[in-house]
Amino acid sequence: MHPQTTDRPGQLTAAAPALAGRNLVKRYGAQYALAGVDIDIQPGEAVAIVGPSGSGKTSLLHVLAGILKADSGEVLLAGRRIDQLGETKRSELRRTEFGFVFQSGMLVAELSAEENAALPMLLAGAARGEALGRAREWLGRLGLSGKERNRPGELSGGEAQRVAIARALAHRPSVIFADEPTGALDTRTGRDTMDALLGAAGEHGAAVVIVTHDRDLADSVPRTVAIRDGRIDTAGGTA
Repeated sequence: MHPQTTDRPGQLTAAAPALAGRNLVKRYGAQYALAGVDIDIQPGEAVAIVGPSGSGKTSLLHVLAGILKADSGEVLLAGRRIDQLGETKRSELRRTEFGFVFQSGMLVAELSAEENAALPMLLAGAARGEALGRAREWLGRLGLSGKERNRPGELSGGEAQRVAIARALAHRPSVIFADEPTGALDTRTGRDTMDALLGAAGEHGAAVVIVTHDRDLADSVPRTVAIRDGRIDTAGGTA
């Protein structure tokens, strides 16, 4: 008997991983960034992808997130292939089913904290009042009550990253991708930010995929996958 599936790509089934990569290959000229990677990430699971510079870890995140297309292989969200979607559909998927936290936060300087957090919902067509209300709710959960109207230049580095976390979570994604989310922060602020990200994602039930070169940060995540020369390094982590 086949497991039950759904028509909505991000709607999870009991049988399927939240996100999976199957034999992913990505080349840049003759150089392999990914050389046949297999990975499963379960609903609600947090996974840190580690490896030296140039190992392929950021390429893996970008392929799983639909930012880049693999040369071959499959990417499945809740059991349904998304790698074959066109750019418009993949962009829509990134706005609705995925959340993103980057090293620099990548907040819009001209917008307030609440407007930055609401931005993915507004771009997806949500009513402004509803989007801002949900953004304020998440900012409050992340300890930023009273700073909703502040612009990024009026926030500390840790506060700005919390706004980025609120932005990633407010539209209720299935998967959150974090690319060196604490790389621009001091150790204590980075750990607090990481705790906020994992705690908020766990409360929501979102899977989290973190790329980091910081082994201490990776050790704070329940599961680590090591990648080297475009392949999973079974000696340094598990897929």
